Amino acid sequence: MDNSLNEIKVILKKYNQEHLLNSYDKLDEKNKNILLNQILNIDFELINSLYINTKKKETECNDKIEPMDYLDKNKLYDDYKYYEKIGKEAIQNGKLAAVTMAGGQGTRLGHDGPKGTYDIGLDSHKSLFELLCDSLKEAGKKYGVTIPWFIMTSRENNAETIEFFEKNRYFGYQKDKNLFFFIQGELPMVDMEGKILLDENGLIKEAADGHGGIYEALVKSNMTDKMKELGVEWVFIGGVDNCLVKMVDPVLMGVAIDKSVTVACKSLVKANPYEKVGVFCKRNGKPSVVEYTEIKKEMAEAIDENGELLYGESHILCNLFNIKAIERMGNTPLPYHSAFKKAKYIDKNGELVVPTSPNAYKFEAFIFDAFGEIDDMAVLRVNREEEFAPVKNTDDEGVDCPSTARTLYENFHHLKNNL
Repeated sequence: MDNSLNEIKVILKKYNQEHLLNSYDKLDEKNKNILLNQILNIDFELINSLYINTKKKETECNDKIEPMDYLDKNKLYDDYKYYEKIGKEAIQNGKLAAVTMAGGQGTRLGHDGPKGTYDIGLDSHKSLFELLCDSLKEAGKKYGVTIPWFIMTSRENNAETIEFFEKNRYFGYQKDKNLFFFIQGELPMVDMEGKILLDENGLIKEAADGHGGIYEALVKSNMTDKMKELGVEWVFIGGVDNCLVKMVDPVLMGVAIDKSVTVACKSLVKANPYEKVGVFCKRNGKPSVVEYTEIKKEMAEAIDENGELLYGESHILCNLFNIKAIERMGNTPLPYHSAFKKAKYIDKNGELVVPTSPNAYKFEAFIFDAFGEIDDMAVLRVNREEEFAPVKNTDDEGVDCPSTARTLYENFHHLKNNL
């Protein structure tokens, strides 16, 4: 312990982060060990470079941005059956697994617990987790297989998530056989001077490293190895907050296999030219997603010969990957983006600071930042009312909220049950 402590003091002095041990003597033995392990696992060079980047002025983007081709699922006609047959065969042969990103809390919705445990207000009072599980089990029954389900939690909600599943008997799944949990990566938060923050417990204040951390998390947790043991070749990755997400889609899978691409994504047509969503594009000839903040007015309004938006395919976090692509991306560091957030922390005097305005930087990677590592990908446009009912905001905000998701979910299942 003394050797580790002395080693850590040298490291902290080198990076001007000595304050991280200010409260060390007040911690119990368990938290002392946690703190020391946290410090030893920090890449201080990375954190320092990320902080320095927050001070740089944004330079004008000179990338060549072009529209990206897509297929409209509703206009495939004869090809629909062709793609469906290819995908169906792969699914029946156990080639597909599903990954749900569920590291967030339901705080913004006024829910005390993991977001996946949130009840959107259906008569059944099913949680988001159970709604997603119902969809997986229905597809499994249809294709005569059990779709392995991998759930990415966070350090904050992992224990509570697993406890929730235990309480509900894993909704018919079997833990460590076809249901697996793994934890998302995190990075320390820093203040406006580049000092790493301590949380209320005197430990390093960390924040999830964004949905782009999914690749590294899958590889580091050996989940990709587990998938290969199960015979999985394709992995659908989606978020927990979309209660209509269609994780098992033979058409999407058939398109990916037929086109010989390692990534296939679903899209929605933008509601209007100015909708604040990222859209698919080609950036310097490579697949990409351009953020709405990068889209100029003339680009947003540009239309093709059919009167459709040239940049109208929204990225909705519904992506299918070949497992080889996930492994490659998991071993290739993605760029991190900074976000200026409010963060409670313990100051150098040991006092809790509760800010009223943003005071700290968190760093996160985006899942689509990896798209530039591939030569080509397929984009399949789907219907909003059939596949996209996210729960991100409160009902007071009136959009992508529990009431809108509930209505979309009920309407979709009412229509399906009456076909």
